[in-house]
Parts: sequence; structure tokens; C-alpha cells
Amino acid sequence: QVQLVESGGGLVQAGGSLRLSCAASGRTGSIATMGWYRQAPGKQRELVAAITAGGSTNYPDSVKGRFTISRDNATNTVYLQMNSLKPEDTAVYYCKRWIAGTRYEYWGQGTQVTVSS
Repeated sequence: QVQLVESGGGLVQAGGSLRLSCAASGRTGSIATMGWYRQAPGKQRELVAAITAGGSTNYPDSVKGRFTISRDNATNTVYLQMNSLKPEDTAVYYCKRWIAGTRYEYWGQGTQVTVSS
């Protein structure tokens, strides 16, 4: 089993910044991809950012240039630096750890991010 504990959410004004953290413990290994998803009320959960064990990153156009994902493999922690936040970034943000093509997939409990206009 893997436990993912997220922190760093909160309320911020438009244009502000937040940094999310997600620490993994348990059966972590070293090859898993880690990432962040978000889900706004009434919408589907969507990928926000992902980073492989080797450091390759992936972002959708909606956050590219504003969000930066990074990871510390020594502590099994992934970070999401969010700058220039917009009200449409308001959502519950979930940390995920997975290995593609396997059943290894774990989610955090989610952290609320609210951006006021």
C-alpha cells in the first residue's frame, strides 16, 4: 500500500501563488510517475501536471507557463508551484502516484484550492 498526504491548499486572490506538496510513504519504489489532478464542482477530474521518475513533465495548455511540477525522489515528495492563479483554477487538487500499464495507482485525499476574483 501507498499513502499520499497532500498539503498547501487554501484561499488566494487572483494573480497569487500557492505551492502544493504531496508526500508518499509505504510501497513507494522508484519508477512511479507522480502528478496532480483537479476536480471542480460539476466537472470531470482533469490532469494538471505530471512528472516521471526521470523528470519529464507534462502540462495541459490551461496551466502551461503558470504551474510547475517538481519532485524529490529521496523523500518521495512531489510539489506543484502554482503562479498567476485564476478563479477557474478553483478545484479540489488530488495527488496521484502510478505506474502506467500496471495496477499500481494511488490517490491522495485531495486539498481545496480556492481563487477569489
